[in-house]
Amino acid sequence: MSQSVSLQPQQCDPIAAVATPVGVGALAIVRISGKGVHELADRVFRKVNGGGPSLATSPGYTAHFGRLYDGDELVDEVIALVFRAPLSFTAEDMVEFTCHGGPVVVRQVLKLLLDNGCRLAEAGEFTRRAFLNGRIDLLQAEAIGEMIHARSESAYRTAVTQMKGDLSEKLGDLREQLLRSCALIELELDFSEEDVEFQSREELSAQIDTLRREVDKLVDSYQHGRLLSEGVATVIAGRPNAGKSTLLNTLLGQERAIVSHMPGTTRDYIEECFIYDKTMFRLTDTAGLRETGEEIEHEGIRRSRMKMAEADLILYLFDIATDKLEEEIADIRELRQTHPNARFIAVANKIDRIESSEALTEKVQQETSAEVIGISALDGKGIDFLKQRMGSLVKDLNKLHEASVLITSLRHYEALRNAADALQNAEELITRESETELIAFELRSALDYVGEITGKVVNEEILNTIFSRFCIGK
Repeated sequence: MSQSVSLQPQQCDPIAAVATPVGVGALAIVRISGKGVHELADRVFRKVNGGGPSLATSPGYTAHFGRLYDGDELVDEVIALVFRAPLSFTAEDMVEFTCHGGPVVVRQVLKLLLDNGCRLAEAGEFTRRAFLNGRIDLLQAEAIGEMIHARSESAYRTAVTQMKGDLSEKLGDLREQLLRSCALIELELDFSEEDVEFQSREELSAQIDTLRREVDKLVDSYQHGRLLSEGVATVIAGRPNAGKSTLLNTLLGQERAIVSHMPGTTRDYIEECFIYDKTMFRLTDTAGLRETGEEIEHEGIRRSRMKMAEADLILYLFDIATDKLEEEIADIRELRQTHPNARFIAVANKIDRIESSEALTEKVQQETSAEVIGISALDGKGIDFLKQRMGSLVKDLNKLHEASVLITSLRHYEALRNAADALQNAEELITRESETELIAFELRSALDYVGEITGKVVNEEILNTIFSRFCIGK
């Protein structure tokens, strides 16, 4: 299992980074954190008109207007915000300089701080220190990253809930119950020669069953949490020249995919997101489905089928004016049988080209039992109705789960699934009246798996993977 890590002395050294996006703006923030940063800041900061306490002697949560100097050379006028450990984001002493937002100004301010004793922070190092210093747990640290990268309101709201600690509290309760069960089992091992039970096996089995059900609820919530954070996986499939790339561009409202009359133009899938009625759809434009001997196109088609296997919603686009309508009907039947769990809409494109489009779409619907919607991807006819139906079909997928908290991370999902398996194994061992050592091993495993999520049990590799996704100033 993973092992705990602790804050190393070198991680207390002063670090500096720009905390605002790169580019031209009215203001920017450069932050420093670590041992001695207040004294370091005083070496370059002078209050306007002088007087008053230095930054090193100022109380926390105070703002000071002044100027930064490199020797006698003025760098910029700034506001310095003073934070004192442990009441700061990192739980260390911190100073945040709000300077003018030009990129040259920001570079000069950062260089000044680096020249006077700071080192450049690594990606996510401020948040990593907040975790290692105990201000937040690992799950809350990940939630901060998810909130920053959220592309929809639902993803943002879910991340905020996790950042507040709702899921951490839930997992903390589960871990406390597991600890109590483990403690009693471990106590029995200490008194193994006396053949004593500190808790009846019936009572222990009932407690484990209750815990497993709670863990299973969280595991089941991952489907909903994933959709809220990542969006509804929506694959646009169909034969070459059906208009898939045009439909993608129309749904996005921009020219994202290359549109061509030449079959096989799309060789690989293209992914983009759009939001409709607060639901984010992760659109994938795939290579046209057909038999081909061309190696690159064949690989594109293989990837298209792989994406369809992972889809929550499939939009099968076909040319309603084609002379191969019966073949399209057969393809729709086959896809619905191959992907029975995915929501499915057969999208009849190019309805503007024939007068009998309604009769033909009805024929396709009757022979395939699929919902058929007629559109013209080129001029946008029927697109609004298609979006409405897409939203309606996935409404049950996107609704809030009955659980008060949701699992949105694959890492958390896998850890909880492993914990559920360990608890299931413990129940089966009790039923078979197996040795206490085996039961204790499964309970300890479940305890460690739950602890991995919040960082009670974690290794350096997990931390590096998580915080590498953060920007340098966070």
